[in-house]
Amino acid sequence: MKKIILFSTLVLALNSCSIYKSYERSEEITADNIYRDVVTDTITNDTTNFGDLPWRELFRDPLLQGLIEEGLANNVDLQTAILRVDQASAQLLSAKLSYLPSLNLTPQISVTGDDGTVITQNYEVPVAASWEIDLFGNLLNAHRGAKATLLQQEAYKQAVQSSLVASIANSYYTLLMLDRQIEIADETVVIWRDQVRTLTTMQEVGMATSADVAQARASYVSTEATLVDLQRQCRETENALCVLLGKAPQKIERGRLEEQQLPEQVEVGVPALMLSNRPDVMQAEMQLASAYYSTNRARSAFYPKLTLTGSAGWVDGLGQVVTNPAGWILSAVASLTQPIFNRGQLISNLRVSKDEEQIALLNYKQAILEAGKEVSDALYAAETADRMLQLRTQQCDELEKAALSSEALFRVGDASYLELLTARQSLLSAQLSEVAEAVTRMQSVVMLYNALGGGRTDN
Repeated sequence: MKKIILFSTLVLALNSCSIYKSYERSEEITADNIYRDVVTDTITNDTTNFGDLPWRELFRDPLLQGLIEEGLANNVDLQTAILRVDQASAQLLSAKLSYLPSLNLTPQISVTGDDGTVITQNYEVPVAASWEIDLFGNLLNAHRGAKATLLQQEAYKQAVQSSLVASIANSYYTLLMLDRQIEIADETVVIWRDQVRTLTTMQEVGMATSADVAQARASYVSTEATLVDLQRQCRETENALCVLLGKAPQKIERGRLEEQQLPEQVEVGVPALMLSNRPDVMQAEMQLASAYYSTNRARSAFYPKLTLTGSAGWVDGLGQVVTNPAGWILSAVASLTQPIFNRGQLISNLRVSKDEEQIALLNYKQAILEAGKEVSDALYAAETADRMLQLRTQQCDELEKAALSSEALFRVGDASYLELLTARQSLLSAQLSEVAEAVTRMQSVVMLYNALGGGRTDN
């Protein structure tokens, strides 16, 4: 009999070894070669990570900094994430306190009497205690799981903050782009208005036709329509930015596009750093850790549960006044519970927990792949934006020369008005595109910053 008990104890000990193990990242999970075509002329692959840069050092515009601060203080999604962190912190505290015994004060008083006049009052003032001894890691894994959940919520909060900082910056730069495009469109409207007046005068002296005047007026109206549409986009962008800031739609104070400065060269860092820098990747890993500890708890349910209970207090009988305690009551019980008939339920719970752990593992791997894709897209977007801006600038220079030449030739009668009209329209389109490309370049840097886990308040 002793041998059987000893053997059973040994089997339980061996099978429960994994219950006490902490979560460790699997060797098969790696971010090696997760970036595509990292090294370019403007982007280097260094151990320094661009995403580690605090947002205040990246965005130097004081007006933009003020908007980001306002968003961090008032954004609804971020405030919700902060409350989730507080909830997880409270749950972790509860898990820590579960190691301690629970104490309950249960005072009682009873009154008894008979057919006569004798009435007896008895009272008890016991304190009951219950203490679960964590033999097989149930409380340990609950504690570790709660800590993983807290880290998961903190990572989610950081992910929301990173996204919020990037969204505010991109909206701000979009407003600056629209402001500059509105200026260009407004200047072009003035040019076309003067052109209509000039052609009307030339028509009166026979130097221009009514068709030339009609085409000029049509171009004038078309440019005005472009201006109105840009103003609409500006108003809608302001309203959307106000929602991010957690306030009612209103005008946004801002600077000018040419005043903005962003880094010309950035370091993406080695791929392995992404596992700790990307908050969404960290969130997915902590979700996996939490599922790992849930599986351990499901395993620990197969093993005995030892609970110590006891009570202590005093009891007395009362007459007309309270007297000193007449006697003490003491009790202590140790109970050992071993599951027997609910084994089928425990097996099902363990199977569900294992499946949830595998799902969390797959989600973690997918998060790494998505992160690699976002970084690769942002890298290529930044590189492409540089080339596109250079090309647009060259195009504007050439089209401006062409427009000036066409106007000079038209005035001396060596060019048709259609040639002048085409040159003016092409220049306007190229100027608007150049401004858009300049902002696209800035937004690509913001996108890369966000993809590398940027948006922290400090280091």
